[in-house]
Amino acid sequence: MEIIESPQEMQRLAESYRKAGLAVAFVPTMGYFHEGHLELMREGKRLADRLVVSIYVNPAQFSPGEDFERYPRDFERDRKLASTVGADVIFRPSNAQMYPPGHLTYVNVLAMTGRLCGESRPNYFQGVTTICTKLFNIVKPHLAVFGKKDFQQYQVIRRMVLDLNLDLEIVGLATVREEDGLAMSSRNVYLKPDERASALSLVKSLKAAQELYDRGERDSRTILERVRGMIEGHPGCGIDYAGIFNTETFEDMERVEGQAVLALAVKVGKTRLIDNHVFGEELRF
Repeated sequence: MEIIESPQEMQRLAESYRKAGLAVAFVPTMGYFHEGHLELMREGKRLADRLVVSIYVNPAQFSPGEDFERYPRDFERDRKLASTVGADVIFRPSNAQMYPPGHLTYVNVLAMTGRLCGESRPNYFQGVTTICTKLFNIVKPHLAVFGKKDFQQYQVIRRMVLDLNLDLEIVGLATVREEDGLAMSSRNVYLKPDERASALSLVKSLKAAQELYDRGERDSRTILERVRGMIEGHPGCGIDYAGIFNTETFEDMERVEGQAVLALAVKVGKTRLIDNHVFGEELRF
């Protein structure tokens, strides 16, 4: 497994893969791997001849006061985990390489980024779409694999790739959960034992919403009252947002009809967690 830090070196290697007729899969990450990351890598390995994984904690997607400085980092641990799933390359650029002095160019996807995480984290999606565009141009993948836990991010990236005619496929994988149902996240390490118990209210509320849907309930307000009540009934939980949205536009839906996603962002203590469920799909935990 190669470790590459230079964007130019990564571009040269990616171009050599393409000239050799090798399909390249890409998994962009901020590191501190968990099983969810590894599952994305396994899928990339299954679908392509070469797997490139990036590790870069992107400052442009953090707002002032967020956890950029304390975001968990452990490169040696990540290197070992990536090697267990057969990653061919870890691309590990520096801030100076990704945002050189005088950097002025950013990528924005309008409309669908102004809600949910984009409302509570104003810099987030501009940072995500900009860094993904840069990484796609450096790694030159044929496909990139994203987890659907970050459902809005997944849909925004799909829209960006379509709108900009980027020459790659975006592959989405279902949320990977721990045995108790908590969606896997690098931020789970922040949770204290009592906070982890409260964090389970997210997945429990998703399950309760699906059960209401299965019994024929379609009124979003009724479903959300149940969801909010379950989450707010747990100590230390503060809801950032809890809503039912169209899966493509992220507009509010008064009734659960067609493609609808229940999306949550909740602060448990000081830790912000997200989760979601598309109605009608299977929710396992």
